[in-house]
Amino acid sequence: MSLPVARRAPYKDFLQPALQRRFAGTAAIVLILAYVESLTLSRWNSLIWPWIPLGLPGLRALAIFVCVLPIIILRIALSHMGIRTSDSVFETLSNTVLRFSTIETVATYVISALLFSQVYLKSTPEDAGIRWISHAAGRTSLNEHALFYTVNLLVLGFVQGIIHVAADMDRLVLGVVEDKPGDGDGNERNAANPSDTETWATRIGEWTPILVVRCGMLAITVALANYIFLYHFFRLSAWRSFRWILRWFYELPKANIPTSGAPWSFWMLGRTIWASFLLSLLWYFGEVAFRVQQTREPLKRGQPLSSESKDPNGSLLNGLQSRKPRISAFAMWELAFIARDYRTRRQAIFEDIDRRDGPMWSQIYTLCLGTVQSIERRINEYGRAPTPAPAAEPVSAPIQPRERTAQPVRANDVSAPRPVDKGALLTDTISRLVTSPGRTPVEDWTPVVKRRAGQVADRVLTQEQKAAIQPEALRGYLGVLSLRALTLPVIGPIFQQTFDRRLVKAVLGTPYAESSVYMNAAYALSRLAVHSLAEDKYGNVQRDVPTIIRTFTVVINRLEAFRDGFPAHWTDLSQSRQCGEVSEVLVALKDGLDALLTAFDPYSGDLRLSRADMRLAREAAARTRDDRQPEMQQQQRRQQQQTLG
Repeated sequence: MSLPVARRAPYKDFLQPALQRRFAGTAAIVLILAYVESLTLSRWNSLIWPWIPLGLPGLRALAIFVCVLPIIILRIALSHMGIRTSDSVFETLSNTVLRFSTIETVATYVISALLFSQVYLKSTPEDAGIRWISHAAGRTSLNEHALFYTVNLLVLGFVQGIIHVAADMDRLVLGVVEDKPGDGDGNERNAANPSDTETWATRIGEWTPILVVRCGMLAITVALANYIFLYHFFRLSAWRSFRWILRWFYELPKANIPTSGAPWSFWMLGRTIWASFLLSLLWYFGEVAFRVQQTREPLKRGQPLSSESKDPNGSLLNGLQSRKPRISAFAMWELAFIARDYRTRRQAIFEDIDRRDGPMWSQIYTLCLGTVQSIERRINEYGRAPTPAPAAEPVSAPIQPRERTAQPVRANDVSAPRPVDKGALLTDTISRLVTSPGRTPVEDWTPVVKRRAGQVADRVLTQEQKAAIQPEALRGYLGVLSLRALTLPVIGPIFQQTFDRRLVKAVLGTPYAESSVYMNAAYALSRLAVHSLAEDKYGNVQRDVPTIIRTFTVVINRLEAFRDGFPAHWTDLSQSRQCGEVSEVLVALKDGLDALLTAFDPYSGDLRLSRADMRLAREAAARTRDDRQPEMQQQQRRQQQQTLG
């Protein structure tokens, strides 16, 4: 009789607290930066008071933090796993422009900019002359300098919102577990050194110079555009809008137009650039801090997140079975860490055989193998028409007899009128007209129209002109114009359907594709099988090793054949057949298969693997030149994506 298993806590009960702690770390980073910016806005008439957090600098820092807080909350609400998959940039734009999330993103950035503009204006001294209300000659009037600042920051928020949506800054890119050089025995990980990667603080510090340059370029570009061009169009409408709002609080004159010239000066431009730079720093540092914190390894104090559960294996299995992409992706990432670094957890997986739905290994084996096989399923379904769902047959209601309104006509009553079915008469008339051997009016007039049109064309057009309007020539002209449009530097790339975009959509799915899930699944499945040689005392894993080897072989061969035979679209002018995400998945599958072959080659006969199976597996696991060439570039690209997405 099997012992009762403790209650299995859901995996999200351990993942969500970890993500909340990381969100608190992100908020702390933004708050520290807000305090630094608050110091830059302080009046340095003393060397002591401006540094005290409990005074005015602290209150100003909290106000600045509140301005950026909506952006951080927006990131939590709209974050997703993986990259957006589409055939072209135009398809991406058509799918995202009219979404509510796009409008919400742009509106949130505009609101953040509006709040920061008011905090900034309130923090400036009176002698700067950029408060909302100016008092001149005993009259109270609206100060256009403050209006210029506010309009500039609103434009900055609008531009940054568009950049956020276009660059897909809501994307979270998880890491991939790889073999550590010189440490292939899978010993227990040292708790004092919980991660062999760089800490999040070091990663943010490395990107600090780049972010400063980006913020400076964005602030200068938007300020110059507003100073030279945009403010001319927004001046009158902005003046009327803010004047109507401020009339509720101040006694303003009834003049509905600006009373003086626009505030053009280099002093105004310089202060506008500085305010835009401070706001951009908050946005970008908050963005990077959020990405770095939310994509940290699923570990706590050097141990997997599920280790705190009373039933660690059950909680991990709950996460792997979750239908939410984020939870399942983190659980698969944790399983890959367990397969590499945690011997005790691996042994617990191999020895957990008394579960209600089957042994722990069998369930992990099914989930990971299903993840790998989903690639082959998408390849097989590519290009096929979706199978229509069987329509349910309508249940006809029983026909109720109608009430008789008149007495039936007697058979011998010759004077009674005969009933006429008008619908049948109309149908019979149309049928005779259509199927009659005679000629219709259209058939009579068509030859006359064609002959007249040909006579007019012979009189007006030359032979070259008539050849130019032929359908074949028109199609050729349209093709030439389309190719010329595709070669334009800005418009062309929007409509080009590149090879890598179409292949990722076909292989990894839509609307989002996260390649780390497949890579971690292949790594976890292969390394657990390898470690089972020394740690599986029941010998349950060896029964599934042949299936794993054959499945990896089939998926690799199918993926390579599909990639090599995948046609290039006529709009793809680069003719490049490189696809980074698919190459990463293919390399991970080959590494996993190579590890299995290296470990189980001496036992191939006992596992009932034929020579043909081993030969095909070795051929599939062999790295080709195309696989080795982009590998280093893909590793560098993934390291950058883990930081900036």
